[in-house]
Amino acid sequence: MVGMNKRFGAVAANSDVNFAVRAGSLHGLIGENGAGKSTLMSVLYGLYQADSGQVEVFGKPARIARPDDAIALGIGMVHQHFMLVDTLSALDNIMLGAEGHWHLGRAQSRVRPALDALMQQTGLHLNLNARVGELAVGDRQRLEILKTLFRGARILLLDEPTAVLTPQEAEQLFAVLRNLRDQGTTVVLITHKLKEVLHLCDTVTVMRAGRVVQEMPVSQADVDLLAHAMVGRKVQTGRNQAPRKLPGEVLLRAEGLVWVDASKVRQVDAVDVHLRAGQITGLAGVSGNGQTPLLEILSGLRAPQSGRLALADQQFEAPQWLSPQTARHLGLAHVPEDRQARALVMEFAAWESAVLGYEATPAYSRHGWMRHGAMHSDTQQLIAQFDVQPRNALLRSSSFSGGNQQKLVLAREFQQLPRVLLVGQPTRGVDIGAIEFIYARLRALRDAGCAILLVSSELDEILALSDRVLVMHQGRVVGDLDVADCSELVLGRLMSGGVL
Repeated sequence: MVGMNKRFGAVAANSDVNFAVRAGSLHGLIGENGAGKSTLMSVLYGLYQADSGQVEVFGKPARIARPDDAIALGIGMVHQHFMLVDTLSALDNIMLGAEGHWHLGRAQSRVRPALDALMQQTGLHLNLNARVGELAVGDRQRLEILKTLFRGARILLLDEPTAVLTPQEAEQLFAVLRNLRDQGTTVVLITHKLKEVLHLCDTVTVMRAGRVVQEMPVSQADVDLLAHAMVGRKVQTGRNQAPRKLPGEVLLRAEGLVWVDASKVRQVDAVDVHLRAGQITGLAGVSGNGQTPLLEILSGLRAPQSGRLALADQQFEAPQWLSPQTARHLGLAHVPEDRQARALVMEFAAWESAVLGYEATPAYSRHGWMRHGAMHSDTQQLIAQFDVQPRNALLRSSSFSGGNQQKLVLAREFQQLPRVLLVGQPTRGVDIGAIEFIYARLRALRDAGCAILLVSSELDEILALSDRVLVMHQGRVVGDLDVADCSELVLGRLMSGGVL
C-alpha cells in the first residue's frame, strides 16, 4: 500500500501511509485507538475507499472497490466482533454466500470433504454440525478463520483476534497462525497486545495519529520500545508501588450465591463475596468458571436461585433480587464484559449511549423532560477527558472502534463517582496509552473510598491493579489472597484446580 490517504470529514484517519508485508510472514500492526490501523485494513479489504494511494497484491496493481474484489485477490478479513449467524450451524455459516449450488443438501455434500481436508491441513478442527450460538468463543474464532480460508484467502487480516479469548485459547490460535504461515499464508495481526506481537510476529509496523512511525523486525523490538513508539512517551502499566492504605468498611456483602443454568450446571456454587471501601478486589479464573454470571448477579442483571446480598444498608434475598435500576440508585456502577451487548445501543449517538441508565437523574431530567443539551454537553466533556476518538458526540456508537466504545462506557460509569464499582474486562480492545489512563482512574476511585470488583482475563492486569485476589474454578471461589502473595504461577495453579 503506497501513499494511502483516507479522511472522515475533518478527521485524517490515514495520512500518506506506506505499508508493505512480505509473503508468508506474520506481520503485526499496532497503534493506539484511532491510530488508523483498522481503517487501513478496511481499505485493503474494500470496506472503505481510499481518497488516494495505490495498492499492489502479489506484485500486481489492484483496484479494490468492495470486499468481493479483495476476496477474489485472495485477501480475507476476520473482524474483531464476529460476523456469524448464531442460529445457523458452523457448516452453514462457512457456506453462507458461497453455496455454489441451488440445492443446499448437495452443496453441503460437496463442501464437507473440502472442509475436512482444510481442517486437517490447518489444525482448525470444529464440529461442523454445531449451532454457532452454542460454540465457545475460541471455536467461533476458529470458525471465522476457517470460513475465510475456505474462500481462498492467502492473505489473512485479523483484527484484535484474542480480544475475547482466554490465555489458553489464544495459545491455540497462535499455534494455528504459525502453522498457516509455515504453509505460505500471509497473516497481518492488528492488536494492542504488545507481548503477543513479540511472541508471535516476524515484523511489526507502528502507527500513530494516522501515520506509520516505526517498522522493524520483532527481533529488534521490546515492549518499552513499541509502547513509546505507539504513544510518543514512556508508559507505566505495571504494579503500583505506592504504599497501600488499609481498606475500610464492607460496602457490598454477598453470601451463599448459587446460580444453576438451563443445563443444570452450577455456574455459581455457594459463593461469598465482600467488597471493602478503598480496595480493589481482582477476580481471576479461566473463562467459563463462573465469573460472568457472578458479575451479573452482583449487578442485578441476573437473579440467583439462592443467596443474599447487602448493599447500602439494604438487604436482598433470592428470588426477590436487586434490580439494575435499584443498584444505580444505591451507588453501584457496572461496566459489563460485553460492551456491545450489555453497555451500548449501537444505533444510538454517542451522547445517548453516554447517559444510558442515568437519563432520569436530576442532571438530565426535569419534570419528566430529558435535558438533551446537558447530555450532549457532558458527553463532549467526557469524550475529551477520556480521549475518545473521534471527538464527536453526534456519531453513532457503532462508528467508534471497539477501544473507543470501551472508553465511552468507562467514562459514563466513572463519572458517577460510585460507592461500589463492578468492572468486567476494563481494557479489552484498548491501547496501551489508554490502559495507563484507565489504571490511574481505577486507582483514584479506590483511593476516594470506592469498593471495586475487577474481573479480567489478563493476569498482568489483575496483579497490577488488585489489592486482594479471588480465584474461581468450576463456579467456586478456591482462593482468597493478598496480592503480595500472588504471582502468575500461583494464580494459574488455582485457576486450573490445583492447590497451593
